[in-house]
Amino acid sequence: MWRIFAGQDPAGYTYIARSVRLAGHATSIRLESTFWNILDEIAEDQGMTTPRFLSTLYDEVLELNGEISNFTSLLRVACVLYLQRPEALPRIAERMMEPAAAE
Repeated sequence: MWRIFAGQDPAGYTYIARSVRLAGHATSIRLESTFWNILDEIAEDQGMTTPRFLSTLYDEVLELNGEISNFTSLLRVACVLYLQRPEALPRIAERMMEPAAAE
């Protein structure tokens, strides 16, 4: 097995819960820290805080689809779509090397 997968830092797949406000309701989203790092980068690229980005994304998905069956899965897939942008990769790699911020 490739060491890049088996030898990864466990901190990257540690769950972190963050409280956010979606559609006017306070809720908690639990994702692996790696996904939070990517979402922070996406939000920064959009000129928003991460909570504002999540709220905006939630509202836009509701508007387009009428419902959201699994928002955390949507967020993970959004991270993958973002990583498919070649210009995003250097910033993500740099951010992943930073010490984890206190949550």
